[in-house]
Amino acid sequence: MNIPPLVTTDWLAQHLNDETIRIADVRWYLRKDKNGSAEYLNGHIPGAIFFDLDRDLSAPPGQGPGRHPLPTIEQFGEVVARAGIRAETHVIAYDDSGGGTAARLWWLLRYFGFARVSLLDGGITRWIAEGRAVQTEIPRVPRGGIELTPHPDWVVDQARVNDLRADTRALVLDARLAERYAGLIEPIDARAGHIPGARNAPLAGNLRGADDLRFKPATDLRARFDALGAGRAQTVVHYCGSGVNACQNIFAMHLAGMENVLLYAGSWSDWSRNPECPLAVGEEP
Repeated sequence: MNIPPLVTTDWLAQHLNDETIRIADVRWYLRKDKNGSAEYLNGHIPGAIFFDLDRDLSAPPGQGPGRHPLPTIEQFGEVVARAGIRAETHVIAYDDSGGGTAARLWWLLRYFGFARVSLLDGGITRWIAEGRAVQTEIPRVPRGGIELTPHPDWVVDQARVNDLRADTRALVLDARLAERYAGLIEPIDARAGHIPGARNAPLAGNLRGADDLRFKPATDLRARFDALGAGRAQTVVHYCGSGVNACQNIFAMHLAGMENVLLYAGSWSDWSRNPECPLAVGEEP
């Protein structure tokens, strides 16, 4: 079965009982008055397994740059096995933030060499709005396991970003809200502002609207990233606060057929911590 990178709620409803499908709930919130695990327990798409961003999709703090270091192959291999993912499995990941956290699982699986993964267009928000059933029971799945092969060349560190931001053949894109990019607010990281030369590409720009969290058509996404300079760039570096939301921009570029992308895994939480790293404020790069 050839499954596209973005599936509809209708498609998922028709494949809920397919044994080769593993549904992944990847809800997470920067604000601490909401909790992804609690939201999952309150109701999730039938059969979905919960993936905790901090525990499952990141290494413990201090084991890598930034607030959400990339997990090691051993750490992620155990997460995959517990979730019952096998070679024949196709993962369908969702959240309630337009792919802002679900894309982290999409990117990690592909980074570790497993391409059988898609996002649910509109996430659980659209699923519930359409009156589809949710459940509170936690499904039990048999242990799985897949062979993982990382692609370290997909990731750049602080020093490499510093070089690329001055390279006319490269483009650096910041996925955070415009207010954080401009340095007007900074709710969690060490300093406010953005990497000098980076252009702002907030996640919402890839979606149809505040009340419709589905992705825009591929042609519109292509036009958006072309307008930002991605079509002319040899390399596009994506970052956000901690390397999570940036994956949604990478996913959107994937939908648009643009693959010249790298992830700055430590992102602003890594850059802002180093007082020797320059920063810029305001709406311009």
